[in-house]
Amino acid sequence: MTQISFIKKLICIAFTLSSPLAPAALPEQHPVPGGIAVIDLGDSEQPAPRVFLGKQRLAVVAEGGRWHVLVGIPLDTPPGTQAIRVETGSGEAQREFTVAPWTYGEQRLRLRNRRQVEPTPEYLRRIEREQAHTAAIKATFSTAAPDSGFARPSQGRLSSRFGLRRFFNGQERLPHSGLDFAAPAGSPVLAPAAGSVVDSGNYFFNGNTIFLDHGQGLISAYMHLSRIDVVVGQRVERGQRLGAVGASGRATGPHLHWTVILNATPVDPLLFLERR
Repeated sequence: MTQISFIKKLICIAFTLSSPLAPAALPEQHPVPGGIAVIDLGDSEQPAPRVFLGKQRLAVVAEGGRWHVLVGIPLDTPPGTQAIRVETGSGEAQREFTVAPWTYGEQRLRLRNRRQVEPTPEYLRRIEREQAHTAAIKATFSTAAPDSGFARPSQGRLSSRFGLRRFFNGQERLPHSGLDFAAPAGSPVLAPAAGSVVDSGNYFFNGNTIFLDHGQGLISAYMHLSRIDVVVGQRVERGQRLGAVGASGRATGPHLHWTVILNATPVDPLLFLERR
């Protein structure tokens, strides 16, 4: 798929986001930095293989009578060949896939609270603790088979895309790690698929946040909430209310920031909302 054709597809998805989305058994294949490689591993009548990217275990799902591995590709991955390790009952093998180049746009935001751009030493210590905590959450790998076909978590307007280079008050910060949905404060935030609440709380940048574990390293996060309506350890089903849209943390107005994490790396959530 060319970059132009993929952009056209994303535009089409954006226009249809106001309509219900049919669950997808597999996310859209888009092997670029921040995207997903979907690799066929063979007949699903055989036992599920164990697959690794480096030391990180990968999600393996059955679809159409075949096993498929889902590989989340970090945003800083250079174009070229990447290798995964596949373990089966008969031994170990290496499979390769190619990461294509991709360019994301820019977004420039103005924040009144300078401490959200230039934190004090005290806030920096808090941010470091929170980063270590969330890194552990992102690396979670539970054995349950993931439901990788997501519904949208908010009926708000899609206002900011994944991967944008972000500048706050003229200073470049980390790229945008998810999708933003602009919606009135208090609007419901819904679970896009079944999962378990593995963390919730207030973070310096993310504000009131919920993390869901969908299984096998597929994690989703909901940020800047005005309220949290679930508790850690709770099992939720698709469409269940998680909380409400807000503007807590580093936000310029009420919206939901939705992040999807696959094998410990944020990937483009739009790839999980592809129509089938």
